[in-house]
Amino acid sequence: MQRVANCILRTDDYVLMLKKPRRGWYVAPGGKMEAGENIKDSVVREFKEETGLSIENPELRGSFTFVMREEGKTAQEWMMFTFFTTSYSGDLLEVSEEGELEWVPVDEVLQKPMAEGDREIFKHILTSEGQLYGTFVYTTDFRLIDQDLDPSRPD
Repeated sequence: MQRVANCILRTDDYVLMLKKPRRGWYVAPGGKMEAGENIKDSVVREFKEETGLSIENPELRGSFTFVMREEGKTAQEWMMFTFFTTSYSGDLLEVSEEGELEWVPVDEVLQKPMAEGDREIFKHILTSEGQLYGTFVYTTDFRLIDQDLDPSRPD
C-alpha cells in the first residue's frame, strides 16, 4: 500500500498550497514515503523537495485511507498522514517540479479547486487542533462517493 505524508503550513493568515498541473487542483505539499522511512522524516523531506522550505515542529493532525473504486471493486488504496506547522526556514522555490506554489489567504483556501476529501481535511486542520481520522472513497475519476470521519464534523 502506498503511503503519503503532507503538511499544511500556515503563517499569519496564509497557507502554502501547491497547484498540481494534471487537474489544476490545490493540495498541501508532500509526497510518497520511502521504504523504511518514518512519517515525520518523510514529510520534512518531501516538503523541502517540493517547496525549498524546511518545516519546523510538524504535528501529525490526520491519518487517512483513500480508496478508489471501479465497478464496485477496489482499484487502488493508499494512506496519507497530514501534518500541520506554523514555522519554517529557507527560501521558497521559484519553480517546483510538482506544480505552482502559492501563498493562499486562509479565508480563500476552501474555495480553491481540490478533491472533496482534501477540502474536509483542510477545513478540519485550519479550524481545530485535534486529530482527524478518516476514509474517503472515490471513483477512479475522483468523484467522492463515501467518507467516514472521526471525529465527524457537523455540516
